Amino acid sequence: MAPDGTLDSTKSAKARPSSIDAQLTTQGGRVKDSREARRSRVVVGDAEGLLAGVTGPRDLDRLTPEQLDELAAEIRAFLVDAVSKTGGHLGPNLGVVELTIALHRVFDSPRDRVLWDTGHQSYVHKLLTGRQDFARLKMKGGLSGYPARAESDHDIIENSHASTVLGWADGLAKANELLGKDDHVVAVIGDGALTGGMAWEALNNIAAAKDRPLVIVVNDNERSYAPTIGGLANHLATLRTTDGYERFLARGKDLLGRTPVVGKPLYETLHGAKKGLKDVIAPQGMFEDLGLKYLGPIDGHDMEALESALSRAKRFGGPVIVHCLTEKGRGYQPALQDEADRFHAVGKIHPDTGLPIASSGLDWTSVFGEEMVRLGEERPDIVAITAAMLHPVGLDRFAKAFPHRVYDVGIAEQHGAVSAAGLATGGLHPVFAVYATFLNRAFDQVLMDVALHKCGVTFVLDRAGVTGTDGASHNGMWDLSILQVVPGLRISAPRDADQVRAQLREAVAVEDAPTVVRFSKGAVGPAVQAVGRVGGMDVLREAGAERPDVLLVSVGALAPMCLEIADLLDKQGISTTVVDPRWVKPVDEALAPLAERHRVVVTVEDNIRVGGVGSAVAQALRDAGVDVPLRDFGIPPRFLDHASRAEVLTEIGLTAPDIARQVTGLVARLDGRYDTTAGAAEAAEPVRD
Repeated sequence: MAPDGTLDSTKSAKARPSSIDAQLTTQGGRVKDSREARRSRVVVGDAEGLLAGVTGPRDLDRLTPEQLDELAAEIRAFLVDAVSKTGGHLGPNLGVVELTIALHRVFDSPRDRVLWDTGHQSYVHKLLTGRQDFARLKMKGGLSGYPARAESDHDIIENSHASTVLGWADGLAKANELLGKDDHVVAVIGDGALTGGMAWEALNNIAAAKDRPLVIVVNDNERSYAPTIGGLANHLATLRTTDGYERFLARGKDLLGRTPVVGKPLYETLHGAKKGLKDVIAPQGMFEDLGLKYLGPIDGHDMEALESALSRAKRFGGPVIVHCLTEKGRGYQPALQDEADRFHAVGKIHPDTGLPIASSGLDWTSVFGEEMVRLGEERPDIVAITAAMLHPVGLDRFAKAFPHRVYDVGIAEQHGAVSAAGLATGGLHPVFAVYATFLNRAFDQVLMDVALHKCGVTFVLDRAGVTGTDGASHNGMWDLSILQVVPGLRISAPRDADQVRAQLREAVAVEDAPTVVRFSKGAVGPAVQAVGRVGGMDVLREAGAERPDVLLVSVGALAPMCLEIADLLDKQGISTTVVDPRWVKPVDEALAPLAERHRVVVTVEDNIRVGGVGSAVAQALRDAGVDVPLRDFGIPPRFLDHASRAEVLTEIGLTAPDIARQVTGLVARLDGRYDTTAGAAEAAEPVRD
């Protein structure tokens, strides 16, 4: 360790020992033995030891260096114990224990605003700001898995989409300046989030004000969801591993020489043409050329070095980068042995082994991943794209089978969509797998680069609909509405595993327009067999009446619930046909004639009602001159709190009993069987003459 807290050129935080016996951990270079680790073990929701005495950041001020090390060990033990019971983002939080403690000792939160990009690494922050009841983490009524303003004044941002924190920090710092405040703004961002273009747009603006206090902490663990990808990652890797002039130059010239446009100028800068030997030995030039003061790299597990660097950044009075090297999953051997993503996010696990407590069975993502491999074997033109989410979206098997046919673009959905357009124009068929909520960022690119050019690109939207426990910004409840306006784009919503396979194959067969395949999160239910076909739609239940009462249009994974609704309606004497459109955009031409043979049309979707499938069906019926009452059921236009998927659906009334009750009332009103002002509860009971 150098005197200023930066790492010696021959050492790295990654090289330090960090094995544990269940909770064995490394703190400040000293290894806690297993007995001490066991003594520091705490109970979920009832913290013991030093952690129990921390009700706010200022309680950290009275602790000695030795006690801070002990506190860090307690926190890691707490996290392993707590998160193993509930599931959550374990690896990222184990890696930021010392960094979070140091931040709260140096800065005065909430007066000084500490912002967390993405927010999944905020568990330690929650513990140090008086929130130690993790027993219901991510559950209804419990702590959010991300910062949440409703929980604490210490939480500023609760949007869990990556790369936004620097824009927030820029705006807050400008507001402080105009209002004459001397508060500090601290933005913590991971190396993975720095692959997002928004982060660099913000850095460009931040650097324009040399005397505006703003501290940017780069939490560099080489991994966000997976090993960080891209040119910036190569630069940060250089900062980690530099150990000499010639070695760096040889490696840097090779890497940067392959980088289009900026490669040669950046290499010349790092070579020392402008900044001399210092930038070659420790090449901070990328940041300092933007006008940002750079401190680091700092050992992110050395409390003294962290506090020293953060204090210097605080005193500087202008924008400063503090580059911290951390180890994702630190102190927990099962996480360190997980080469895929260091336990980035886990379900319920055995704390001693890290093994899952129970298998959830076949899930939507795995079905997609397996079918992608089969398609890859059959069609050499199929390539895959991911935005730093190779494992979460199920492309890891494809990457293993076809390593040269998968492209990780980093946290850069906009670029991913445009790159896909280029791949398609070049003669390939790209499949871009992304969480539904994250495709929101790339709408303009989908519209103007993919659809306008009629590119054969397939977007696979994982975690579509209500996802539940990750809260408002992770629900994939907007895609059907947003994408409805894109000319030529086609959207499918598979109802089960067989339909995921079939509709993915149908999607990649389209070469003159973009296609979308959307599916839910978690386990796939049993197969729902069709009993017939009308046009391109599957008939899941026939009403068995000359003129049935209700045509029920089921979207995607809600098919089993729609069949349950039909059963409940049947008990009320209401005949119901249930269809699955399979492709919900465009609306199947056979739907309007089918609707005309029914008295009522009902649509059920796990998307926001505004502009969704219900709206599209209503427009299609109007265009066809079919005057049949329509009732659409979906998600109301508001953000949803974290809870299980079932709890959220119950809260918003998207359940079989709730929908059947309202449809019963609608049919009763058409029959004139009861007052139209009667409540929904009355509608559930048949009116007897």
